[in-house]
Amino acid sequence: MSATQARWQLPFEPATASIARTKLASFLTLNGASSSVIDDALIVLSEMVANAVCHGDPGQDNSIEITWAITKGLLEISVRDGGEGASLKPIDFDEDSLSGRGLSIIARVADRWWVDMTQGTRVNAELSVQR
Repeated sequence: MSATQARWQLPFEPATASIARTKLASFLTLNGASSSVIDDALIVLSEMVANAVCHGDPGQDNSIEITWAITKGLLEISVRDGGEGASLKPIDFDEDSLSGRGLSIIARVADRWWVDMTQGTRVNAELSVQR
C-alpha cells in the first residue's frame, strides 16, 4: 500500500478503537490534513469500530479489517466485521441517549456513508480533506 492508503487487521475488541485512531491520526498528519479533518475522521472511525465490536461478529481470525485511503481530495474510511444480515440505519437520539447513536453520528459528520454486506458487514464513510 502507498502512503495515501492503509489496511489493518486488528483485534475484535473495544481497545482497537484507540489503536486505530492513533494510526489514522498519524496517517492524516503525514498527509497534511487539517486538525478539523483529523478530528472529524477520528470521530467517524471511533463510531465505526465501536459499532463493529458491539453489534458485529469477529472475522474468522477474531479480527476486524480497517482501511482508509485518500483519493481525489476524499478520505474514505472502511471498517469490516464478520457479521451478516443486520439492518443498519441511523436512529434519532437526544443528548441524554447513552447508546444507539453511532450511525447517526457518522451520518452527521461524514460527507457520505454507506454499507456493503457482500462479505460480512463493511461500513464506509467519505470525508473531504479540503476543509
